[in-house]
Amino acid sequence: MNKVIILLGPTGVGKTGVSLLLAKALETEIISADSMQIYRYMDIGTAKPTPAERALIRHHMIDIAEPGEFYSTGQYISTVVPIIEALQKRRKIPVIVGGAGLYIKAMTRGIFSGPSADWTLRENLLSMEKEDKGALYNHLKELDPEAALKITPNDTRRIVRALEVCLKSSASMSEMQKRLTQPLPYEFIKIGLSRDRKELYRMIETRVDMMLESGLVEEVRVVLERTEGQRPGGTERKGLAVAPLPSMQAIGYKELAMYLQRAIPLDEAVRLIKRGTKRYAKRQFTWFKKEEGIHWIDISGIHAAGEAFHRVWEIVQNRRRMDIP
Repeated sequence: MNKVIILLGPTGVGKTGVSLLLAKALETEIISADSMQIYRYMDIGTAKPTPAERALIRHHMIDIAEPGEFYSTGQYISTVVPIIEALQKRRKIPVIVGGAGLYIKAMTRGIFSGPSADWTLRENLLSMEKEDKGALYNHLKELDPEAALKITPNDTRRIVRALEVCLKSSASMSEMQKRLTQPLPYEFIKIGLSRDRKELYRMIETRVDMMLESGLVEEVRVVLERTEGQRPGGTERKGLAVAPLPSMQAIGYKELAMYLQRAIPLDEAVRLIKRGTKRYAKRQFTWFKKEEGIHWIDISGIHAAGEAFHRVWEIVQNRRRMDIP
C-alpha cells in the first residue's frame, strides 16, 4: 500500500470538515499541508482545527515551529516522509489536507535540497536591494535567467533564495532543480474542492468577521510580542536588513500588525484582510490548475460537511485496488 490522499482547495472552501469525516471513514490520520498552521500560537488566523477536532482525529504538522522561525519546504518534506511511512506500515492511507501549493508540488513533483541558508549573505543582498531597488532581480537575470522568468521582480524573498543558491553552489537553481528534483514515491490521489467564486468570497468575508469576534486581534498582539526583535539563531534584528518573518506575512497577521502599530485604522485592516484572502484564494486556484490529475468536486451551494464528504467518498471508493480499512 503506497497510496496517499491529498484533499486540496482554496482557503475557506470547506476542507476541514470534509477531511475529518474522510479520516474517520478511513480510520487514519491527517497531515496538514498549510504553511502557516505549522506555527504555534497562530490558531484563529490560520483556521487550525479546534482542540476537539484534533482530539477526534490525530493531526500532524501543526504547531511544530515558533513564529520567529523560518521553516522551509525542504524541512516540511523531510518531516512528512517519516509520518507517511509510519502510517503506511500500519496499513493506513494518509490524508494530506491543505492549500499550500508549494508543499503539494514538492510532494507530487519533487523538490531539490539546495545549500543551507546563509544569513550573512542574505543580509548583504537585502542591503544591496535597499540601496538600489531592482538590483537583485537584475543580478538574478544575469546568473539564472530561467529562474528570473518564474519569479516576479517584487518577490524579494524568492529572488534572494535563488541568488543564494547560485552564489553558494556551482550551478544555478534552475539547473539543480532539473537535475535533483524527484517526487515522493507514492500513488497520490488528489481531490480538489471548489466553489462558485462569488459564494466563496462571501464565505471568506464571513469567516474573517468570525475570526475577529473570536479574538484575532489579541492573538496577533501575542505573536508580535513573541517575534519582536527575533531573527534565525536568536540574535537581534535591530539595524539589519533582514527579510520579514514568514509567519508575520500571513494574511490577517500583517494587516493587524499594522493596526496595532497604529499605521492604519482597524476598519482598513479588516478591509485589507478580506481583500488579501480573496486574492490568495484566486492565486490558489491558478496554482492548482497547473497540478495534474486532480479530481475536482464543485461543492457550490453545499454547506454541510457530510454532503460534501459523500461526494469525496465516491471518488475514493471508485479508485480501483483501493484498500479501505
